[in-house]
Amino acid sequence: MKQPKPNFYNLAWRWHFYAGLFVAPFMVMLALTGVIYLFKPQLDSLMYDSLMNVPAGHHSVPADDLLKRVKDAYPQATIKQYLPPVNAERSAQFVVLNGGNELNVFVDPYHGDILGEQDAKKNLQAVARAIHGELMIGTVGDRLIELAAGWGIVLVVSGVFLWWPRGQAAGILWPRLSSRGRVLWRDLHAVTGFWGAAFLLVMLLSGMTWTGFWGKQYAGVWNVFPDAMWNDMPKSDVEARSLNTATRQTVPWAMENTPMPMSGDHAEHMAHGGAQAGPAAPTISLQDVQNIAVQRKVEPGYSITFPTTATGVFTIAVFADDPRNDATLHVDQYTGNVLADVRWEHYGVVARATETGVMLHEGKMFGVLNQIIVLLICLMILLSAVSGVVIWWKRRPQGKFGVPPLRHDLPKWKTGVAIMLVLAVAFPLVGASLVVVWLLDRVLLSRFTRQTESASSSS
Repeated sequence: MKQPKPNFYNLAWRWHFYAGLFVAPFMVMLALTGVIYLFKPQLDSLMYDSLMNVPAGHHSVPADDLLKRVKDAYPQATIKQYLPPVNAERSAQFVVLNGGNELNVFVDPYHGDILGEQDAKKNLQAVARAIHGELMIGTVGDRLIELAAGWGIVLVVSGVFLWWPRGQAAGILWPRLSSRGRVLWRDLHAVTGFWGAAFLLVMLLSGMTWTGFWGKQYAGVWNVFPDAMWNDMPKSDVEARSLNTATRQTVPWAMENTPMPMSGDHAEHMAHGGAQAGPAAPTISLQDVQNIAVQRKVEPGYSITFPTTATGVFTIAVFADDPRNDATLHVDQYTGNVLADVRWEHYGVVARATETGVMLHEGKMFGVLNQIIVLLICLMILLSAVSGVVIWWKRRPQGKFGVPPLRHDLPKWKTGVAIMLVLAVAFPLVGASLVVVWLLDRVLLSRFTRQTESASSSS
């Protein structure tokens, strides 16, 4: 009698198993680093109080005088960025490239005194952000995080299907706390997964928008501004995403794939003694740029990024806690003309939804309540990941890997197959890895299983 082919419920089991083993360490890491970065405002104030906080004064020192103080203190350095004080009791900040190090230099805006410096890439928040985004190993780390997030989506979808209530609520909607051992761990895993599935999907999808491969393609498709917005200015080949790094967010996500304008024309550059690719030689002052930000009502918390070449621009940008206050302005370094001024109202529907998702992801959208909700989600992720590993460890046969066996007596689920195919197409790295895992499962693990079975039967 011909045995029926393994059905989708079987495959869901195995995909959930493989995805869980691969994803669990990443989920633990993402949850822990996410919690650290989530409470950045509170932790920064606590850890760097003497650098960040100053007594409110009556008269501020002009931005250019502060700039001169920093240049005098770091004569060999390049000044990359200026962050004016967020409020009357906060210091001003300069980002300085000095001898291979990137420093955050804090300055008293009322007296011009340099309060101290901080390694921009090695402080707690920057390290947490860099691990969270790319494991501190660049592009390879970014792709691994993207793969883990994509498989996390597979994990959620297959998990919800596997644990969908089929006539009983205990162990699905609430844990059977009277149980012990593997049953209790299984209930904790199922219940946290069931209630947390929607939240985890939001976190995974909003996080995916920052990834280097999928996120870039996603932005290319959905994050489109009218070409006319860039018609009245010379455009460079450089995209605004170049201003963002693993440790520092400068421009909003919606602006990442927009072109950077160029300052002046070639004749002007020659008049200022610089060639097209020469160093920046701005003729407007830093205070002029700050005044533009104030006049145009840019939300406090913005940064001013300096031009690096003769054709570069000053960029005023705020990646606001409330994305409706986002702003990105490019300013000609010679004339002070605002070449581009892009706000929330210029974003498309998908860009608005994405920006909102990112702010919810970072716990910034509605203050402490948002932070508490994301903290609870992170704790659910930790519990789900740990309980999943414990279940596997307790269930696996002694000395074996414990891959779920292929059963043949469970119902088919065509919708499930369709969903997995959609996920494979929507997330190409996941699709490619699904094929690899399927082949490994067929070739290696099936052979290993046959060998162990024949060995046990012959003994």
